Amino acid sequence: MILKSIEEKVKAGKKLFAVLIDPDKFPDKNLLKIITAMEAAKPDLILVGGSLVAGKTELVVNVLKEHLSIPVVLFPGNLLQLTPSADGVLFISLISGRNPELLIGNHVASAPFIKKSGMEVISTGYILIEGGATTSVEYMSQTQPIPADKADIAVATAMAGEMLGQKMIYLEAGSGALKPVPVEMIEAVKSNISIPLIVGGGLNTKEKVKDACMAGADIIVVGNAFEKDLNLLKEFKAVIDSF
Repeated sequence: MILKSIEEKVKAGKKLFAVLIDPDKFPDKNLLKIITAMEAAKPDLILVGGSLVAGKTELVVNVLKEHLSIPVVLFPGNLLQLTPSADGVLFISLISGRNPELLIGNHVASAPFIKKSGMEVISTGYILIEGGATTSVEYMSQTQPIPADKADIAVATAMAGEMLGQKMIYLEAGSGALKPVPVEMIEAVKSNISIPLIVGGGLNTKEKVKDACMAGADIIVVGNAFEKDLNLLKEFKAVIDSF
């Protein structure tokens, strides 16, 4: 099981690396280049999803699974990004926002399909943090991010997510964020929850990845950063493995 493996690694003090693939951004030719880079970097997880409507999710998942033995987990931005071909799905509740569709509405609509698919379901509390620019997630979800200097709100939100039964917490500065989640916020959240902590958005240098790991992130998610330089995958993986 994917979640059990994550929990065991986190308990052992290991950090994990997840690569985020947005199906809207990767035609087949580019995807094969990324697969070659991932074969060398060996990330722990591949997340597939984005904020826009993606009609290629199933195709992308199938190509990834054909060439790689790394778990492929859906990170759906909407109901159209679901496919039974994946190994699992982050069943995300946008707990930092107050949009009912993203708190429970979409979950009710998708539950029968996900149940029938047999995919592993990983309940995840998703917390959007202000990253210095209006991100796709913020615009599409019609929710405001938690201000970067309000660690107390992020902590209380993460605690509530765990109390509600979420299995992981995801601190996200958003795709294309100018600034990553502040290390002070990561430290504060990590010290107040007992479930794995995912951190993503704005992690575009080795130094930022290292800082997030040192602050307490259990899983580092990188998406936009490697799109221009695939060598970053291997470099980031080396940093994460050093912990």
